[in-house]
Amino acid sequence: MNSAVDTTTSVTPPALIVQLLDKLALPYRTCDDSPELNPAQRIQAVLVDDAIGALLVLFPRDHLLDLSRVGELTGRQLLAVKPDRLTRMLSKHSLQVLPGLPPLTSSPCLYEERLLQQPALFIDSGHPGLLLEMASHDFKQLLSKASAGQFAVPLSTIQPNLDRPEEDREEITKAVQSFTARRIQKRLEETIEIPPLAQTAQKIIKLRVDPDASVDDITGVVETDPALAAQVVSWAASPYYAAPGKIRSVEDAIVRVLGFDLVINLALGLALGKSLSLPKDQPQQATPYWQQSIYTAAVIEGLNRAIPRTQRPEAGISYLAGLLHNFGYLVLAHVFPPHFSLICRHLEVNPHLGHSVIEQHLLGITREQIGAWLMRYWGMPDELSTALRFQHDPHYQGEHAGHANLVCLAVQLLRNRGIGSGPYSEVPQELFDRLGLSREKANDVVNKVLDAEAALRALATQIHPAP
Repeated sequence: MNSAVDTTTSVTPPALIVQLLDKLALPYRTCDDSPELNPAQRIQAVLVDDAIGALLVLFPRDHLLDLSRVGELTGRQLLAVKPDRLTRMLSKHSLQVLPGLPPLTSSPCLYEERLLQQPALFIDSGHPGLLLEMASHDFKQLLSKASAGQFAVPLSTIQPNLDRPEEDREEITKAVQSFTARRIQKRLEETIEIPPLAQTAQKIIKLRVDPDASVDDITGVVETDPALAAQVVSWAASPYYAAPGKIRSVEDAIVRVLGFDLVINLALGLALGKSLSLPKDQPQQATPYWQQSIYTAAVIEGLNRAIPRTQRPEAGISYLAGLLHNFGYLVLAHVFPPHFSLICRHLEVNPHLGHSVIEQHLLGITREQIGAWLMRYWGMPDELSTALRFQHDPHYQGEHAGHANLVCLAVQLLRNRGIGSGPYSEVPQELFDRLGLSREKANDVVNKVLDAEAALRALATQIHPAP
């Protein structure tokens, strides 16, 4: 390593970064970002601010940034800088990613002291996918004006319950009790103020399990709810389905375009989804709730068709699971309103982490646990609650694994394309193999859905118009 760039890649860091490090005569080399790199050596840089000004925060990627601890250390209420402001700051210097280099910004810097326990560190260069490797004793020279502290939480101490659904009830009860002013010893159903299941949803559930249910039956139920009827008709008339001729009625939408199975699950998904209102708060740059739901359901629909017929999970339930996969997000906002904003703020300053880790740290439960529990409480099919519960476990092989695996694949593929929340992660080959899908075929499905982005976005807007 020397102060002249010793590259292992054909890409070079931005000129500004090269000039800065050359001026300081700091040795470094460049390398490609890779999942194999030790996250304890990867510096996560986050810019936060308040009325006083901005603060650059540096911590290892195998840690969670805890805003309350930062607040205790600084005596300030710091939040993530707004994305548009950060973009403007970076683009001014032709940077796409915030480098963890304190001399680059005029703002003060706070770093997690555990960083310097590593022999070498990897720092974002300003170009996505390109890192700077630097010995810790050299990096320390960049911290001469920075403050050290212990404010980040090791991920090894945060263990979301991924595979023990039998403990969900107890954990939810414990979480609710922890976040109420007095210790509530009542049954969970009384503790959590869950709204009753909407009349329309109750009628649809009865139809779903009725082997003799007909198009007339579902038409009758949908037509009794004017908002739902309008949505079913507009769904069928959408460019996404490219139906020939005009759609004149709910029956027309069912018979000519959508089919009985899709409509009954679409209607149920919309009825359940609307039983809880969308929270006013959400993380910056989050995919809107209904947009994410519709994209996921559309990808699941395509993936299911591509799965060999003998291996296919039930299409209707799978579509419904796609629509409701993030339902736990609404439940969290409903059950823990004072703390939901806290979750949002931590998601903003921890873009390297999935929401499960943050929710586990702050609440002791995840949205998947509470969403799946509510589905069971409402008497929804086991396949649905299982799909919601295990949607982030690519290795799940228990009961109703096909539904859970399908949702897991759709969520992960979309997340890797920037829809949904959480960092990029490689989909394990075993997940494709278990579903009988090739990686190429699955990516083709996602491409087709994303090609219809405008039509799908329009459908989402019909459900929840933009403010």
